[in-house]
Amino acid sequence: MNFSKLTKLIVLVACTVGLLVPSLVSAQDKEKKRIEESGVVLSDFGKMKESIPSSLLKVTEGIIIVPKLLNAGFVVGGKRGRGIAMVKREDGSWSNPIFVTITGGSFGLQIGVQSVELVLVFKHSSSITNIKKSSFTLGGDLSIAAGPVGRNSTANTDYKLDAEVYSYSRSKGIFAGVSVNGASLDIDTAANLRYYGKGMGPTEIFASQGDPDDAVTKIKSYLVPLK
Repeated sequence: MNFSKLTKLIVLVACTVGLLVPSLVSAQDKEKKRIEESGVVLSDFGKMKESIPSSLLKVTEGIIIVPKLLNAGFVVGGKRGRGIAMVKREDGSWSNPIFVTITGGSFGLQIGVQSVELVLVFKHSSSITNIKKSSFTLGGDLSIAAGPVGRNSTANTDYKLDAEVYSYSRSKGIFAGVSVNGASLDIDTAANLRYYGKGMGPTEIFASQGDPDDAVTKIKSYLVPLK
């Protein structure tokens, strides 16, 4: 290969890399934004007077935050959202997040569109780590109940007995007959690859040390009271 052809090849490779790098950064920014939005949801929930009871938080080993769960329907409806999942490690620290999706359908009296901020509180971290094996159905594979409210409330809860998952949500828009029962949880493999830059599975991500960026550091700080 002569010098002229080699120069052209180098220029072509440089241009290709130059085009790819911004797109990769853009993709990573989307996932970082999802983490940041999840942090905002947790922060806002923490400011609510009628929040998650401390008695439930003490036994929490996992959490899923979906900043925007969209519901739409006219008799037959559907829901779709992207969020993050984190588990509490044995030493009480919180893992790095994995990206997940929640998808479902419904039938019944419903009409309209709604955007919901959703937080799912898990009593056992294994319920989240086992999602890697297949999609999980809320209300099917995992028992789910509307979460009790009130920071210091312990009355009228069954968190010591029955449900594995408790849901908390704030709604925007107009909708009737909303439920996450029957919705499936899946690993967002593509998002994990874009954000972490390599094909790590949920187990590897949960075990990884160090915060990928300040958005992860911040969301972990919101979870400190859950220790």
